[in-house]
Amino acid sequence: MAKVRRIREVNKSRATVEGAGVHLHRAIGWGRPEQYDPFLLLDDFRSDEPEQYKRGFPWHPHRGMETITYVLRGEVAHGDSLGNSGSIAPGDVQWMTAGSGIIHQEMPKGDSGGAMHGFQLWANLPAASKMMEPRYRGIQSEEIPIVAADGGTVIKVVAGSVAGITGPVRDIVTQPEYLDVTVAAGQTFTHPTPLGHTAFAYVIGGKGVFGEKEAPDGHNAGADGDVDVEPDGLIGDRHLVLFADGEVVSVVADAEPVRFLLISGKPIREPIAWQGPIVMNTEAELRHAFAELENGTFIKNRRA
Repeated sequence: MAKVRRIREVNKSRATVEGAGVHLHRAIGWGRPEQYDPFLLLDDFRSDEPEQYKRGFPWHPHRGMETITYVLRGEVAHGDSLGNSGSIAPGDVQWMTAGSGIIHQEMPKGDSGGAMHGFQLWANLPAASKMMEPRYRGIQSEEIPIVAADGGTVIKVVAGSVAGITGPVRDIVTQPEYLDVTVAAGQTFTHPTPLGHTAFAYVIGGKGVFGEKEAPDGHNAGADGDVDVEPDGLIGDRHLVLFADGEVVSVVADAEPVRFLLISGKPIREPIAWQGPIVMNTEAELRHAFAELENGTFIKNRRA
């Protein structure tokens, strides 16, 4: 019988301000960088107030990692040093591998009601890939397959596979899986995950019971020091569930549907030297990257 992943830790995302004044909630990125290996950061920038996001993220560099942006409402205009430009529309995903270095900008724009809803995940790259040629992938909503499971559960497959259906993002070194899952009210969702891979769920609507029903085997690293789970075991919006190791993730929806991002990947297990948008393996590499940024040699690849 497959081993169901239990809860290792539950944390509520915390409000912070980034870029030129974007108000968001950070779910990953407060603790030790190895905690969610290979993932470094997860930001939830859902807002219905343009003043909280319209200043965006003007031109800034990245090296040694990947940024994955997923938009639900509104859009994000973008451009980069490779010559890519355009807009990330609702349901679209931008998977950008910074590799040896890229400079880009991301400028959010709300929908007709002023809503701007989306998420950005940062994934690390191993030492052997940190200086690879940068790569940009813009995936439109219609390219992302949707799997309708029994009982009304719906899964959007960005990366990884569900019921033999594989998402459009492939050939990533950390073997990530990125699913947008909506479990129908009262239904159970189970999904296989590779042993040894880091796996977490970030709740973006409704409530559900995550993992086995036993008490969690970890503790919350947040401010209150307790596992942030309701007495009936339900976990709701803007909470992140880090799973212990296992072969299957199990989620049971409450009396209303629960929606969450289910993300997993193969840990890199290498030293991390991280400052702002640059992630390397050693402090010397980090200093070198910032020196190149200062002297104009940071970008190794440009579109002719």
